[in-house]
Amino acid sequence: MNRSTNRPYLPALSLSLQFSSVLNPAPHRAALARHRVTKWIRHALADDAEITVRIVDAEEGQTLNRDYRQKDYATNVLTFDYAQEPTVQADLVLCAPVVAREAEEQGKTLEAHYAHLIVHGTLHAQGWDHEEEDDAQVMELREAEILQRLGFENPYADSDSALQ
Repeated sequence: MNRSTNRPYLPALSLSLQFSSVLNPAPHRAALARHRVTKWIRHALADDAEITVRIVDAEEGQTLNRDYRQKDYATNVLTFDYAQEPTVQADLVLCAPVVAREAEEQGKTLEAHYAHLIVHGTLHAQGWDHEEEDDAQVMELREAEILQRLGFENPYADSDSALQ
């Protein structure tokens, strides 16, 4: 707790926010204002961090998922974690067309879905996992708590896990 403001301490963050050749970048740039992305990540961090958030098109998303996860499709978010201590170092890659499609299918705003996926990716960067059912439940609960503090609804309230 920060004594001068009575607010919880938020770790320091060095953020690089990148947009690749997304077909229609305007709605994605609007949903991903730098100050909001910074806030979302900092609320999900336990330690100081250096994080790059890169928004990509379907082709780049599919290539990365195929090359690094051996899954030949574009997915919503990929986390490349390089270090967890003393500073979290990671790249979060979000596929704009997949995020937009999922937001529409789930009846969410683009901003709310990006917030969820960025919180999710930030937790992965710190070692959180959802491969086992128990771990998935713990991680989903943590995501819901963070998102609630940020003013978003529980992304898991109306469905099973929507993340791939």
